[in-house]
Amino acid sequence: MWAAAGNARPVDGRRVVEVSAQASVTVRFGGGAFRFTASAHAADSAIARLLPHDVPRNFSVNLATKTSVLLTWEFPESSAPYRFTVEYNRQKMEVDARLRKAVIPNLQPDTSYDFKITSPEGNMGGLRHRIHAKTSPPILIRRPEVDHTRETEATVTIILPSLDSRSNVRNIYVVVVPLKRARGVIRHLKSPDEMDLEELLKDISQKQRDPRQRQVDLRRAYITARFTPVTLPGFFKLGDQLDYGGFENRALEPGQEYVFFILAELNSTTGKMFVASPYTDPVIAPDSDPQPLDAGDGLIWVVGPVLAVVFIICIVIAILLYKKRRSSFGVRFTRCRAEGLWVIAMTTAVTFAPAGMMSHPPIPISDLPEHTERLKANDNLHLSQEYESIAPGQQFTWEHSNLEVNKPKNRYANVIAYDHTRVILAPIDGIMGSDYINANYIDGYRKQNAYIATQGALPETFGDFWRMVWEQRAASVVMMTKLEEKSRIKCDQYWPSRGTDTYGTVQVTLLDTMELATFCVRTFSLHKSGCNERREVRQFQFTAWPDHGVPEYPTPFLAFLRRVKACNPPDAGPVVVHCSAGVGRTGCFIVIDAMLERIRHERTVDVYGHVTLMRSQRNYMVQTEDQYGFIHEALLEAVACGNTEVAARSLYSYIQKLSQVEAGEHVSGMELEFKRLANSKAHTSRFVSANLPCNKFKNRLVNIMPYETTRVCLQPIRGLEGSDYINASFIDGYRQQRAYIATQGPLAETTEDFWRMLWEHNSTIVVMLTKLREMGREKCHQYWPAERSARYQYFVVDPMAEYNMPQYILREFKVTDARDGQSRTVRQFQFTDWPEQGVPKSGEGFIDFIGQVHKTKEQFGQDGPIAVHCSAGVGRTGVFITLSIVLERMRYEGAVDIFQTVKMLRTQRPAMVQTEDEYQFCYQAALEYLGSFDHYAT
Repeated sequence: MWAAAGNARPVDGRRVVEVSAQASVTVRFGGGAFRFTASAHAADSAIARLLPHDVPRNFSVNLATKTSVLLTWEFPESSAPYRFTVEYNRQKMEVDARLRKAVIPNLQPDTSYDFKITSPEGNMGGLRHRIHAKTSPPILIRRPEVDHTRETEATVTIILPSLDSRSNVRNIYVVVVPLKRARGVIRHLKSPDEMDLEELLKDISQKQRDPRQRQVDLRRAYITARFTPVTLPGFFKLGDQLDYGGFENRALEPGQEYVFFILAELNSTTGKMFVASPYTDPVIAPDSDPQPLDAGDGLIWVVGPVLAVVFIICIVIAILLYKKRRSSFGVRFTRCRAEGLWVIAMTTAVTFAPAGMMSHPPIPISDLPEHTERLKANDNLHLSQEYESIAPGQQFTWEHSNLEVNKPKNRYANVIAYDHTRVILAPIDGIMGSDYINANYIDGYRKQNAYIATQGALPETFGDFWRMVWEQRAASVVMMTKLEEKSRIKCDQYWPSRGTDTYGTVQVTLLDTMELATFCVRTFSLHKSGCNERREVRQFQFTAWPDHGVPEYPTPFLAFLRRVKACNPPDAGPVVVHCSAGVGRTGCFIVIDAMLERIRHERTVDVYGHVTLMRSQRNYMVQTEDQYGFIHEALLEAVACGNTEVAARSLYSYIQKLSQVEAGEHVSGMELEFKRLANSKAHTSRFVSANLPCNKFKNRLVNIMPYETTRVCLQPIRGLEGSDYINASFIDGYRQQRAYIATQGPLAETTEDFWRMLWEHNSTIVVMLTKLREMGREKCHQYWPAERSARYQYFVVDPMAEYNMPQYILREFKVTDARDGQSRTVRQFQFTDWPEQGVPKSGEGFIDFIGQVHKTKEQFGQDGPIAVHCSAGVGRTGVFITLSIVLERMRYEGAVDIFQTVKMLRTQRPAMVQTEDEYQFCYQAALEYLGSFDHYAT
């Protein structure tokens, strides 16, 4: 509402009339309603007349990005010049009112701002106006990349980034920005956040745009496509002149230079909010003239499709004949993703209608965290209901499994092979049932028969198993069980422990065994009698699946799956997967692998649908509710963490990339990667013994305690409550489980427990990464005698020698158990070059120290773990163990993954590698190690 008032006063002998106007407006934004008041004064040397429509009015915030807001107002078309000032955070910005809009740049993400609008004295002063706004949250959208391998004569293809799974995105726009250069320098290129997004977001599809304006638009940025998170493709071809979400993907101008970016519109109830990616690298649109079509080319275009159709018909007939020969009937499922329906292609009248498919559509990965939380709520109520609703798929026949000649070949009487999907072996003349093995083909993502799910081999089926591997040209066998669990045989050893064994008609030679902490890789050479060919097959055995239930964390399993994927040749036959029955853990592996492939292409997951599909091909696939939940946890972690593995030769460029702050962001990639480690917090239920009243005083820090599942247990002392507790955790190494003990610096009251732990767990190497006092505080109690022997409960510790090296001190102790007189030598390595604050400037000395510790372990150490401690047992301790694993992996595999290594450590002890400086030091030290020629333990 406007009000005007005037009064006269003399100025330099002239009569001046002052007229003031005042307006008030209410704006709803950022979750609240705000009432703003603006006033303006005008002056004239004689008489000034001010009407309501002569000043800016109706100020509002139109939209917000992470670093800017768009301020808009109304102002008459024919008005005289009028300028005002926008003031915020001690910054001022002068604005011409005739523009009717202004982008306020250089703001901080997820921050509330108070903009003060005033007019200078030249406009007769008096304009007072405030507007409140909030910027978008700091959601990271990586920049798209130009795929130069897919360029055509008229189009450019870009690789669209996957969206942050936690972001709440409504629409995704692909934006094209033509570049203007002057003397080689790009002119007038604002960052995406500073562009006039209001103008950009107008619907400029070909249907609604005046063709006469087309030339005018050529030099302006424009939206070329709109997608939703569900429909966002992995690749997008710019310039194909098709319509995408109401925007025309118009032809690129030949020879014009462009950059592109992604603009995401967020689901906000408090106003329009957007998040933009950085620009791509500049690219020049193809500038080639179309070639005339001669008579020969025309003939190809006519004859080519005809030949292609004939060829396809021949293939279809061949497939049908093959299916008919393979079984009396068949059933195949394909997913119609556009409509979320199942299409069932039948070769006979067998019907299988998956109930519940319509009510369980695919889940966009952006919704996966929320979906998983919903499933887990109320003690997994929805998870249980969803799992129980999956069709069991047991209406198919299994006549071949029921034949008397084949029954002994089934490990479990109720786990059979459906006839329509069973793997049919080449029959052996004169032997009934020689074409049978308890195995079924399982479809993957957009790939029929991508896997073979089978049982753990029996002695009487060893020959059949290797015959299947040979006939199917499989290059990878995935084993999801140990040979024995809970004192029961789960799978018989179907491979030679060394040398060569013959199984039926196949000769199997063990070439190599690589045992790692959570899985084992064996390489075999296969030779079939009567064939000159030799083939190499790898077996990947996951050894970290617990005897009961499922793994506590999916991290080790995902590392295992990545190794299988990396080693399986693209032209190989199906991946053979087995556990014991070939349905539970086998089903988990197949679903997770197939869904990760789906995520790469569609950015959705369909666990419900894929389990339903698998159960139509083999019974009981994904056997328990816990396994169904584990699948969701694994996919959730894979989406959240992404792929951080890098070839050692590319480590330098990867670190360079991590150290950069991308356009529009305020933190480096290194900081973002470190922060992703902290996304999962441990539930208090994971700390049981550590929280008991009798044990709390034994923890140096109240927030650093061992998980119950990985804590080092001492032998309890009768009558002494809590005597089995020490603040220490077992940590897996690269090749060995429980290779390390990570523990705090002993307290005076836990020193006896420390020596008891070393003795009971046969640890003869101790690594100390702190001084006794730092920054004026005790970091560790002196738990060893300096000059003469001392007794700690049952153990007499006698100092034998001390060696002062440039960067560490080596102490040797003779430790004797006073109860029976047995003695051992314990060596303590104290690293003295770690600064009291921060991290070492160079990793070279620490790398040498790590090498010396491991050399000594190999020369003198027992089979027990290396005990590592600093003060709390997580920061420097985490760095030591991380680098020990990373450097060893670099030697054996030529690959580096700092993120996943630290993540794996944090599943075993909280807060391992505690600070970003320590995390960055791991990268720096790995790079220095790569550049050195004196690798340890070579």
